[in-house]
Amino acid sequence: MKREEKNEIIETLARHIREYDHFYLTDVSNLNAADTSALRRKCFEQEIKLIVVKNTLLKRALKMSEGKFEELFPVLKGATSVMFSKSANQPARLIKEFRKDHDKPVLKGAFVQESVYIGDNIIDMLISIKSKEELIGDIILLLQSPARNVISALQSGSTKIHGVLETLSKKEE
Repeated sequence: MKREEKNEIIETLARHIREYDHFYLTDVSNLNAADTSALRRKCFEQEIKLIVVKNTLLKRALKMSEGKFEELFPVLKGATSVMFSKSANQPARLIKEFRKDHDKPVLKGAFVQESVYIGDNIIDMLISIKSKEELIGDIILLLQSPARNVISALQSGSTKIHGVLETLSKKEE
């Protein structure tokens, strides 16, 4: 591969790293063509960009990007593919779902919400990470909860007041 081609790949990878908030480093080696095609199709359906890269080119792209990715450098061994995603937990869900029928992909590491995660054993933790939209929804529900309690208390209080007034009006008669 010529130097110009390598530089172009590095630039493209660096652009993807800056563009996507989250990326997962996986090992998809030893998947046959049909399984690889199925994985790529699932990635496309879930808006995850899957790219197989050389470790040295990815390392250069990580160094070029603004971010602290040094913790990921030790996992850049063997075959590496990168899953770029706008969602924090979608690639982890895809990996777990795909591994129900296959032994790969294996999670090497991930950069999720400005944090680095290493190892395949944290896949369940990554699945439980909530997206920005889910967190905003939870906050809105929490903020609405006190208002709902006040409204329900006022509504239940009005029926009590109505009952007391009705009882008092019948006594006077």
